[in-house]
Amino acid sequence: MQVLESLLNDFTKELGPINKIADLLNLKAKYIGKQGPLADVMKNLKDATPEEKRTIGAKANELKQSIEALFSKKMQELELADINASLEKDKVDISLTDSVMEKGLQAAGYHPVTIIQQEIEDIFISMGFEVLDGPHIEDDYHNFEALNIPATHPARDMQDTFWFADKKHLLRTHTSTIQVRGMKERKPPFRFVGPGKVFRCERTDASHEMVFHQLEGMMVGENVSVGNLIYFMKTLLTEIFKKEVEVRLRPGFFPFVEPGFELDIKCLICGGKGCSVCKQVGWVELLPCGMVHPNVLKAGGIDPEKYNGFAFGLGLDRLVMMRYGIDDIRHLHGADLRFNSQFKSF
Repeated sequence: MQVLESLLNDFTKELGPINKIADLLNLKAKYIGKQGPLADVMKNLKDATPEEKRTIGAKANELKQSIEALFSKKMQELELADINASLEKDKVDISLTDSVMEKGLQAAGYHPVTIIQQEIEDIFISMGFEVLDGPHIEDDYHNFEALNIPATHPARDMQDTFWFADKKHLLRTHTSTIQVRGMKERKPPFRFVGPGKVFRCERTDASHEMVFHQLEGMMVGENVSVGNLIYFMKTLLTEIFKKEVEVRLRPGFFPFVEPGFELDIKCLICGGKGCSVCKQVGWVELLPCGMVHPNVLKAGGIDPEKYNGFAFGLGLDRLVMMRYGIDDIRHLHGADLRFNSQFKSF
């Protein structure tokens, strides 16, 4: 019994500094192998009394199980260390191309959409807005129902949608879904924006893509007016373009606002003369907006008798095109590094 009690302590002491699998296997054989001290104890049991056999045999089995458990844990640690060492030694950096090595840090840079999005977020943060995010995969309620677009509403025909097989989930068609979630988590007054990627089954051309970026925002409180909406939108566009931009408001229908407007800016590509981006009309539809519909406020848990607000949606891709004079939206999603490298920020 004294031999058994000391074996576990001795094994634990020798186990600690071991850092090679071969040494670990030798240590296990040393203690519980056929020539080890545990085997000697079991061999000598033939001379023991039945009571001693039961006591010593149980203790020996317990000791063997403890040593094997410590051995297994140590083996896992050493095997994992070997795997990590091999991965670190043999890994291939697929981003380390000849062009990157030649140009060094100048080979990289932010995508123009990222540049504009971060700039707009900073502008709105300076005006007291929060920046929220939401999932790309949405359910019917958040994408349509809560935005005053029931299943039978003709406005659904305006959005060619990517549905999943269950017919209950879809790739979000607008970032208005972030507004729905934002209203439920806050009490008025509040103001926030939600930028992100959206998806529609569009036929692509110079100004339309199946995947594009939006930034939608909302301000809710007491006695919010169209004047507040115009102020914030004018401030935003002036900051982005660093100059006064000619805009116009047209009445527009959107189920989630009433009244609704289309905010257009004079095309900065052609100066209003007509081009492929503005479809030869001289104006680019940039920013749908309006006063939040009472049904949308109710869906967000807000009393429309006490509070009102405005909402807007901004197409980031078209804004990028106006800012940098890009004549085809497909350049933004073409993954051509020659295009992206023009927008390096350092």
